[in-house]
Amino acid sequence: MKNAELVFIPAPIIGHFVSAVEVAKLLSERDERLSITFLVMKSSLSTKIARSYNDSVIAACGRIRFIDLPEVELDPNLPSSPDSPRLAGFVLDMFSTSIIDVANEFGVPSYIFLTSAAAFLGTTLYIQALHDEQKVDPPEFKNSDVELVMPCLASPFPAKVLPSPVLGKDLLPLCLRLFRRFREAKGIMVNTFYELESHAINSFSDAFILCSLPVFWKYGKFRCGASERDRMWIGASGHRFLWSLRQPPPNGEMEAPSDYVNPAEVLPEGFLDRTSEIGKIIGWAPQVDILAHPSIGGFVSHCGWNSTLESIWFDVPMATWPLYAEQQFNAFLMIVEFRLAIEIQVNYRMDDCEIVRAGEIEKGIRGLMEFDIKKREKLKEISENSRKALMKDGSSSTWLDRVIQDMIDNMP
Repeated sequence: MKNAELVFIPAPIIGHFVSAVEVAKLLSERDERLSITFLVMKSSLSTKIARSYNDSVIAACGRIRFIDLPEVELDPNLPSSPDSPRLAGFVLDMFSTSIIDVANEFGVPSYIFLTSAAAFLGTTLYIQALHDEQKVDPPEFKNSDVELVMPCLASPFPAKVLPSPVLGKDLLPLCLRLFRRFREAKGIMVNTFYELESHAINSFSDAFILCSLPVFWKYGKFRCGASERDRMWIGASGHRFLWSLRQPPPNGEMEAPSDYVNPAEVLPEGFLDRTSEIGKIIGWAPQVDILAHPSIGGFVSHCGWNSTLESIWFDVPMATWPLYAEQQFNAFLMIVEFRLAIEIQVNYRMDDCEIVRAGEIEKGIRGLMEFDIKKREKLKEISENSRKALMKDGSSSTWLDRVIQDMIDNMP
């Protein structure tokens, strides 16, 4: 029996990192031939949280280990043990695709684990081909009314909802380099499940996609104009609420959000007293535990893909309020493509310094708490399908077996 080792190189972003570890756990639990090593890049982002999480994974699974990448070069002539499992390949984050060159030097395949939707993968490849083959400049779409008809989406897509880096001159070249390298991978594993994204998955003729639905952590925060906060909750509906309010890092600083020492300092005077009977303001929130609670009737989300899947998994209606990255794209998916969410905003961007008005928030929250019966039934069905996907003979379970066998068969 061949023993194989996979080397995961996740991006030093807590959402990407934890997602990759959860996939690694699924793989290792499924086949005892697999051992997995994580090469961890040094980062100031959520270091203590990541370290605690790593320790818990090591305690639960003896075939997963973490190695912090050193700041100095290692001796390339260091001997290896003859009993070590054979290197089966690298599993890379979308931001780590330059490591494909290293994998090629070792003569092993590279796989990419994408923490976004399958439809987002299709969109990246479409935009790259549009630029390279048809000489279209994506920044021209910013603030335009252009709609794109893409194979990965059943609905026309408003181009202005593309991620800000794709619509900007400065970061577009980097994005295009990343998108081109996706095509060089042996396979792409996508964090989704077939029953949710059958249209997008069916649009790939050659891509090898693993559909999975791990459970993730999420660090939620709201950012809005201080003058709106009071009216946001008092005038909205009188529904009970739990608000995870976090302090963003200073401008220009690459740090994780932190908790306010005294939230009252950033809220209107008397806000906490006036809402004490119906609401609670907290800092960091254990989002999975909260969404799993039966009393939760709705979730105002910034539409990170992990949060979107968690909302579906726990059958919790969602209102969209995206901020950055591909969150606007995810909001479009949930509102238009899947028809599973309520809109507060679709194209809100944190870097535009726009204030979301109280009327929009009130309308969205009322719609969320009075969720349409047809949407609720559809969400329940999709939620049940997400769980069936990981059961024996489910769609994700089948893809897990397939990708493991592919990795074993393609070992050098």
